[in-house]
Amino acid sequence: MDNLNISRHISGQFNAELESIRTHVLAMGGLVERQLTDALRAMHYQDADLAKQVIKEDHKVNSMEVAIDEACTRIIAKRQPTAGDLRLVIAIIKTITDLERIGDVADSIAKMALDNFSNHQQPFLVSLENLGQKAARMLHDVLDAFARMDVDAAMKVYHSDDQLDKEYEAIIRQLMTYMMEDPRSIPNVLKVMWSARAIERVGDRCQNICEYIIYFVKGKDIRHTNKEQLEKMLK
Repeated sequence: MDNLNISRHISGQFNAELESIRTHVLAMGGLVERQLTDALRAMHYQDADLAKQVIKEDHKVNSMEVAIDEACTRIIAKRQPTAGDLRLVIAIIKTITDLERIGDVADSIAKMALDNFSNHQQPFLVSLENLGQKAARMLHDVLDAFARMDVDAAMKVYHSDDQLDKEYEAIIRQLMTYMMEDPRSIPNVLKVMWSARAIERVGDRCQNICEYIIYFVKGKDIRHTNKEQLEKMLK
């Protein structure tokens, strides 16, 4: 834990508690990453069994969020952490909330995939593949940054959301063209639009986790700041 700038304490038990919680967050992140990747694969390859597996395992993500949240509450009540320790606990509580919501996105995409299997119409899902891959890469990279509490890595992920947003906007324009050319496609296109929006929101969640990393390491809240302000704050 030393290389993460987490304070050492006279109580070895306190150190163990902090490290245990951080380890559980990474385990939760790994599960969410797998859930998202599997949901995207199920949608792209029309794999109903894989989609059902994602839906079945969503409860694990929810259970992990509750368990970590309870552990953080116990630490606050028992240890009354201050300074960096308190920032770490706050960052963890917020991070698991965003991870759980990414898990919800994976669950919803899997359910949409099953719905599409029933009507056998998949003409628009290919456009989501690259978007999904970029979102999954962002999640992987932000979890890596969290594991090392690496501000520079977090900033790279933070800025990569701009490219995800541009690709999302391009997909929406393309889908709107499809709808205008063939009104019969509207029900399916709307489903794909929802999925694209859900994937784009994964990028926003990853940006949030970047902010929590910076908050822990730098002690600065960068929410609601523009790029120019952000550069000045982190100098």
